Amino acid sequence: MQFSELGLHPFILKAIEATGYTEATQVQAQAVPAALAGADLLVSSQTGSGKTAAFLLPSLHRLAEPSAVPGNGPRILVLAPTRELAQQVEKAARTYGKELRRLRTASLVGGAPYGPQLKQLAQPVDIVVATPGRLMDHMERGRIDFSRLEVLVLDEADRMLDMGFIDDIEAIVAKTPESRQTLLFSATLDGVVGKLARKLTRDAQRIEVAAAASAKPQIEQRLHFTDDHEHKARLLDHWLRDAELKQAVVFTATKRSAEELTDSLRDQGHSADALHGDMPQNKRNRTIQRLREGRTRVLVATDVAARGIDVAGVTHVINFDAPRQAEDYVHRIGRTGRAGRSGIAVTLVHHREKHLVREIERYTGQSLQAETIPGLEPKARPPRTEQRPRQGYGQGKSWGARKEGGYKKDGYAKPYGERSEGGFKREAKPAGEWQPRSDWNNKPRSDWRDKPYGLSGDAQPRSFDRGNGQPKRAERGGDPARREDSWKSPNNDWSSRGPRKAYAGAKPAAKRSNRWD
Repeated sequence: MQFSELGLHPFILKAIEATGYTEATQVQAQAVPAALAGADLLVSSQTGSGKTAAFLLPSLHRLAEPSAVPGNGPRILVLAPTRELAQQVEKAARTYGKELRRLRTASLVGGAPYGPQLKQLAQPVDIVVATPGRLMDHMERGRIDFSRLEVLVLDEADRMLDMGFIDDIEAIVAKTPESRQTLLFSATLDGVVGKLARKLTRDAQRIEVAAAASAKPQIEQRLHFTDDHEHKARLLDHWLRDAELKQAVVFTATKRSAEELTDSLRDQGHSADALHGDMPQNKRNRTIQRLREGRTRVLVATDVAARGIDVAGVTHVINFDAPRQAEDYVHRIGRTGRAGRSGIAVTLVHHREKHLVREIERYTGQSLQAETIPGLEPKARPPRTEQRPRQGYGQGKSWGARKEGGYKKDGYAKPYGERSEGGFKREAKPAGEWQPRSDWNNKPRSDWRDKPYGLSGDAQPRSFDRGNGQPKRAERGGDPARREDSWKSPNNDWSSRGPRKAYAGAKPAAKRSNRWD
């Protein structure tokens, strides 16, 4: 479908033509007319499908007409999960709305100084693109007014919820007019995202757009299994020396790993920069600008760069650390092969991380085949029995005479009467044929059993036998007449006085004034 068939304002169509685009994508062809009709939208689409223009074009169409509500507050509010994505959306808004008169935009993101942002909010502003955290800061200071707000856009809603912004989003939405139009875009509309969507929208129209089949071959996906960190580093060096590589984005799991890998690559002679969430905004902007200008060949980044980076020169994406969530994999590899360009996505996975590969395959619906590079093949994994022998049933030292081979279908071991070694060696007899041993009854008793022990007359325990037939001398009191139920008197007399009465002379519990009586 052509953009001219969507019913957009002529000023917006003129700006679109200047960018070189003439035909709308599938998500744009469905979302733009529905948004122009004023309906709330729940849109599910993958990265690279053109969703930014899908919500910006109908929103800019509203700005062609002056607002009926006076004030300086924004008419369009876009919430984005990361600073890079927010800046990308603001840049797209200025591009598509450059033919509109006096279009003012503001980007409210964390890590940037407050002064320029306060200066932008002091004047009438049409579009505000913000991250939830920084927008909440301005709201608490009373620096922003939503009385003129007409459209609320939640871009990458699933990502914002994953980052823990659900409370901030609900607080922001509570301050907006109920008459607003809500456009929610997300990779998925299930689970927590679906609950939030039902809470924020009214009779929303649901649009789900699958990834275009023609877009799949644009990114060639490679998978390599690694033995250890050193093997992974050698594979990375191989790909960075690829003749077809112009620029690459290497993803790591942590900020520390990004810094350490960047230093290592610089020592090897690569033009590398790091990008992660702990960097101040001005430094992140300079890093992205160097990447766009081609001065940085390798960008080592965390998932903060998985969204919002659109650089034409990125030909390779290398997952040095495999993503922990399958949807992050899609956003990572989406940094290459954008807008009809081709790219290569390489993922380095340890043998213990096979479950991550299975999750990615289920999420994308594509099978990832492991490949090898001559000279960099992973070592063959030894069988588990060689690495750590496993004992099956019947291989231990207990359970009688177990046979080698483990668990048997007919039981853990043979019956007692069938055993040739270990256990009972005689032939088993039925239970009724067993006879008591005569020598047990006729066995003579030893001398110590016939001698009395103390006053009680009980047989002396074997432990008290001194070896000469005499009872062992009682301890502490020296009196062999001491019994177990005797108690020691104040004058150290161990004479037997019978069992000691507990709490002798104590008051009944009901008559005690306190627990110490």
